[in-house]
Amino acid sequence: MDTDLLNQARQLSLQDQLESVEALWDSIPKRNAVPPPTDMQKAELDRRLADHQANPHDVLAWSDVKTAALARIGR
Repeated sequence: MDTDLLNQARQLSLQDQLESVEALWDSIPKRNAVPPPTDMQKAELDRRLADHQANPHDVLAWSDVKTAALARIGR
């Protein structure tokens, strides 16, 4: 991270800092940038893929997953 830029940002008023953060946050989806998965996420994806390949018929229908999820949140 650019420490000079960070130090400059710290000199801004709280309102200007908040507006800058909001503008930066809102710009992220416009970049269509997706960060690469972490090593932990890659390992979890590999584990899930191996589990699915070992048990291809051990699946749930989307309608069952959706119903269970909605029941958990009280809808």
